[in-house]
Amino acid sequence: MDEYFFNSIKCLIFLTYWLLIANITFRVLIKKRRSIASSTLWLLTVYIIPFIGISVWFFFGELYLGKRQKKIANRIWSMSNNWLNELKSCTNIFQMKNSEVANSLFQLCKHRQGTYGIKSNKLKLLSNTNQTIQILIRDISLAKKNIEMVFYIWKPGGIADDVAIALIKSAKRGIHCRLMLDSAGSIAFFRSPWAKIMRKSGIQIVEALKVSLLRVFLRRLDVRQHRKMILIDNYIVYSGSMNLVDPSLFKQSSGIGQWIDLMTRIEGPVAATMGIIYSCDWEIETGLKILPPLPNKQHLRNEYTRNSSIQVIASGPGFPENMIHQALLTAIYSARKELIMTTPYLVPSEDLLYAICTAAQRGVKVSIIIPLYHDSILVKWASRVFFAELLEAGVKIYQFKKGLLHSKSILVDKQLSLIGTVNLDMRSLWLNFEITLVIDDSNFGKDLFYIQKQYISDSLLLDKRMWSTRAYWTIILEKIFYFLSPLL
Repeated sequence: MDEYFFNSIKCLIFLTYWLLIANITFRVLIKKRRSIASSTLWLLTVYIIPFIGISVWFFFGELYLGKRQKKIANRIWSMSNNWLNELKSCTNIFQMKNSEVANSLFQLCKHRQGTYGIKSNKLKLLSNTNQTIQILIRDISLAKKNIEMVFYIWKPGGIADDVAIALIKSAKRGIHCRLMLDSAGSIAFFRSPWAKIMRKSGIQIVEALKVSLLRVFLRRLDVRQHRKMILIDNYIVYSGSMNLVDPSLFKQSSGIGQWIDLMTRIEGPVAATMGIIYSCDWEIETGLKILPPLPNKQHLRNEYTRNSSIQVIASGPGFPENMIHQALLTAIYSARKELIMTTPYLVPSEDLLYAICTAAQRGVKVSIIIPLYHDSILVKWASRVFFAELLEAGVKIYQFKKGLLHSKSILVDKQLSLIGTVNLDMRSLWLNFEITLVIDDSNFGKDLFYIQKQYISDSLLLDKRMWSTRAYWTIILEKIFYFLSPLL
C-alpha cells in the first residue's frame, strides 16, 4: 500500500513537472513580441535548470497585472473610446503638417493612437531640479480646480516636503488633489507620516501596483508605475525624468553625486491627452473613471506657438503595444545630420542598437551621453557590452562625471525632441508604465541642444583605442551580466 502511494505521488509530480514545462514552452512560443534570443534563453533555462527556470518564469516571465486590473486595462485604452472620438472633433487643436524630420514619427502616432499632433502649447524646458520644484510649488499654490500627480519615487525630506505642504494647503482650500505613487518606488513615502497627514487633509492617494507577499502569487511584481507626470487645472502639465525627491539628499550615501534630471512644463491643449493617460492609470488602480474635460478656447491663446506639435506616447499593459519602441526606432532612422541621446541605463534592444549604429555609419553625427557613476551594478556592466560595437560604428560615447545623469532625451537634427521617462533598456521598452513627449519644435530643440552640450562639456569621451585594450576579465563579466538582460 505504501509503495503504491509513493509511486502515485511520483507519477503526479512527474506529470505536473512536464505539464509545467509544456505550458511554459507554449507560452514562450506564442508570445509575439519576444525575440528569438529571449525565447531561446527562456527555453534553455527551463530545460537545463528546470526547478530554478520554472520559478523564475513564474515571477518574471509573463507580463501581467492582477485579474481585475488586467480586465480594466484591456478595455480602457482603445481607438474607439468615446472620449477620444470627441477629442478628434476638436479639429482646431491639431497640427496637420510637421517638419520633414518629424513627419514619419507623427504619422506613426496618428496611425497607432488615432490623432494628429497637438498645437498651440507653451513649452519650457527645466534642467535644474530646485528651480523646477519652486515653479511647481507656485503652480500648485495658484491652482483653481484640480491637481493630479503620478510618480515612481516620492522620497520625503528637503524640498519634497515643501511640495507636500503646498499640496496640503491647496487641498484644504478646496482644490481636488489626487496622488498616485508606485508602491515599490515610493515605499519610504508610504512608511512615513506624510501619507496619513496628506490623506487627512483631503488628498486622494493611491498606492499603485501594490507590493505584498499575497500579490506575489497573483501578478508579476516587476511591472512598475514609472511615469512622472503632473496635471494642474487640466491646462498645465509637467513630465520628464524627475522623481519627487530632494537631489541634495536622495541616495547620497552611494557616493555617485546628485541626480541630474530634465522636465518639461507645458501650458495648452496637450493637457487633455496627458489627462486621459492619467485617467486610464487611475481607473486601472481604483476602477473609477475620471475623464478630463475637452480643450476649450482658453487652450488656444494666440501668443502660444502654433508652428510646433506635440504627441504624447504612453506604454504599459492596456496601452498600444510596442509603441515607444517603434517611436524610438522611427526617430533614429529619421536623423539626417545629428542625433544626441541621453540615458542613465543603456541596454538597448537589438533593433535599437542596429538603428543607432546604422545612423552613425550613414553619416549622422551620433552622440550618446550616459553616467560615469551608476546606481545599478547590473545595468552598468550589461551596458558595457554595447560600447565596442557603437564605437566601431562611429558613435561617440560620453560619460557624465558630475553626478548621476538621469535625463532621458533624444534630439534629432535639432528639431525633433523626445523627452520622458523611458530608459534605453528592456524594462522601459517592454514592461513599465512609461510616458514620452514627442515635440516637433525648432526653438525647443535648440533649448534641448544647449542642455545636452552642457552635459557633454561635463563628460569624458570614451576612447575607442583605450576601450579595445581593457582587461579580458572585464569582457567576461560584461557578458555574464548581459546574458541576464533578455530575461526581461
